Amino acid sequence: MNCEQARTQFVDYWRGTLEDAGGEFRDHLAFCERCRAEAEDLKDMWSTLGTLPEQDPSLSLRGRFYDSLRNWRQREAERRQPFAWMRHPAFQAAAAMAILVLGIGAGFLVRGRDSSEISQLRGEVYNMRQLVALSLLQQQNASDRLRGVNYTYRVEPDDPQVLSALLTTINHDPSVNVRLAAVDALRKFTDGPVGRRALVQALGKQNSPLVQIAILDQIVELRERSAASAIQLLESGQDVNPDVKQHAQWALRQLQ
Repeated sequence: MNCEQARTQFVDYWRGTLEDAGGEFRDHLAFCERCRAEAEDLKDMWSTLGTLPEQDPSLSLRGRFYDSLRNWRQREAERRQPFAWMRHPAFQAAAAMAILVLGIGAGFLVRGRDSSEISQLRGEVYNMRQLVALSLLQQQNASDRLRGVNYTYRVEPDDPQVLSALLTTINHDPSVNVRLAAVDALRKFTDGPVGRRALVQALGKQNSPLVQIAILDQIVELRERSAASAIQLLESGQDVNPDVKQHAQWALRQLQ
């Protein structure tokens, strides 16, 4: 046993609980004067600590502890506050609205300027709306994604990026409420063939009866007869909800 190994046995030596390695440890102390002296000095200190009287905590200790804890929490909150709220989606949406209002106000102020500058300003405002909608649709919180769906009403109906984001939400969002809101928001984009075709394709990707029925209602409202085959496929599915099957049969009759 070397000196480093011997030092790992000091605590058991002081407490008198040496077991298998006790013989090797004592043999090492017998030949190593340095370890022997260190072990004995620390053993005396250990014994002295055991004779010290126990001190009961004062009645004010608990109060001082919680005062210190409150002060620490307050300092941490003050340190983080200037930055944490800036990253919240609510602040981002509010900032976008403020920029939108400023943009509209600036539009009135520059009525006498060149029309190209006004067009540029309008483009910047529109880009901000688009950015807010796309950003909110990617948030983890379902309520933020719902607000993102509501923002899609403020963009142009031929915006391909927002349309793509809405379709992704309809087909993959884990929240049924968000998907239902996205189906309703898609109405704005169904004036063109791309939006109508996307709506029909989304029907076969749904597993929620509420979303399936909402899409069927919109297909009937649009009189989209090209969806007949997709509706028939849904109606013949083995795992399809009975209410959905009945609604699919109704939709087929309406499209005939």
